Amino acid sequence: MNATLILIIILSYFGVLMLISHFASKNTSDESFYTGDRKSPWQIVAFGMIGAVISGVTFVSIPGMVGTNNFYYLQFVFGNVIGYIFITYVLIPIYYDLKLVSIYTYLETRFGIKTYKTGSLFFLISQSFGAALRLLLAAKILQYAVFDAFNIPFYLTVLIILILIWLYTHKSGIKTIVWTDTLQTLFLLMAAIVSIYIIKDSLNLSIPETISSVTKHKYFKVFNWDFNSGSNFFKQFISGILIAVAMIGLDQNMMQKTLTCKNKKEAQNNILTFSLFLAVAQFLFLGLGVMLYLYAEKFGIKLEVENGKFINTDALFPMLSLNHFGTLAAISFILGITAASFSSVDSALTALTTSFTHDFLDIQHKSSKDKKRLKNMVLFGFSAVIFLIIMLFSESKGDVISTIFTVAGYTYGPLLGLYLFGIFTKIKIIDAAVPYICILMPILTYCLNYIFITKFSFDLGFMNILVNALLTILSLILVKNKNEY
Repeated sequence: MNATLILIIILSYFGVLMLISHFASKNTSDESFYTGDRKSPWQIVAFGMIGAVISGVTFVSIPGMVGTNNFYYLQFVFGNVIGYIFITYVLIPIYYDLKLVSIYTYLETRFGIKTYKTGSLFFLISQSFGAALRLLLAAKILQYAVFDAFNIPFYLTVLIILILIWLYTHKSGIKTIVWTDTLQTLFLLMAAIVSIYIIKDSLNLSIPETISSVTKHKYFKVFNWDFNSGSNFFKQFISGILIAVAMIGLDQNMMQKTLTCKNKKEAQNNILTFSLFLAVAQFLFLGLGVMLYLYAEKFGIKLEVENGKFINTDALFPMLSLNHFGTLAAISFILGITAASFSSVDSALTALTTSFTHDFLDIQHKSSKDKKRLKNMVLFGFSAVIFLIIMLFSESKGDVISTIFTVAGYTYGPLLGLYLFGIFTKIKIIDAAVPYICILMPILTYCLNYIFITKFSFDLGFMNILVNALLTILSLILVKNKNEY
């Protein structure tokens, strides 16, 4: 597909985002950037959150990973649904009752200032890596599809994307993102549906035959009962619950959108609706993955293989869409991946800015002029951090989604342990000990996983988040404040 045409499409899409930003930023207050004035329609928030969670990772990684991991990811999705129910009926009431802007303020209320700062810091680290890795995938595809043709280096491509995101988010932040995420979700889903339809026609299949081809394919294996495998059902299901709670319920990025809803009831409706449609969307992308491999098999398209396994699976969907499916599919894919590249970072930058300014700079007590200055400085700072992380991982291969969840297991594990301990016990702890616990437990989890793999051929997989959280909880019990009894 012509690179100039693709560039025009991207710029047109960006123009629409700027138009949305213009209307969303009218009649804004100092708090609009952080809370959206708590007036967002919950239906819009729910639909938009789908795009934020899907991002470029689900869009590209999940279809590709089917060739190496079958439909085992669906076990993880089943666990997610249970996690969203916990968020709906346990976490949302806490956040609304305390009227939180930064959700980590809860930790100060429950444990103390050092725990509060530690929890926020772990979010900042995890979100920075997660956002950077998501954007890395999208930026690589845009580099291949567009910017290579203009001899623009990769680092400049990333800078351009970050600058464009800053232009439509810096004024009203989350108030704009609630609406732009809706558009991004629409284009992400449209790209998947268009691709499925084109593959169906290319293979001369009816809709029932398409469904049958997917469900009877050798990759359509949903359950893995091999206990030593990282894709074992129980590991995937339990980690699906815990990672949903951690990466959605304990994530300022996702909860900040939910907290823009008018009240607790609407926020709960938002999470339940979002979880249902997200599960359907993830199944859609898994089905698309099977169809991509069917297409490659029929038309003799050679894929990279090493030791009998597909490698660089993230390249499958982009390669077929841009080179084999025709103009309509290429346009829809470019719109989808552009939406993914923006949605993966815009809300993350807003959440990072919110958390840092509220948790470390006490911005809520500053003057209006200082609020604006500090907000812009922090927004710029985290943009620079994400840029540096992308450059660090720019040569990585394989499916990014596994990397993201692995990193999340180590960084969100202590957060999960803190919140579970805080919610389900009344034990007081020595606040000063928490930072050391939250640093040591991920290291211990990593060492345990290494020992299990090398000595017993047993991979914790995504279950590292459970081990991490349990170790954190046990450590908190050991440092309970005896003076409280």
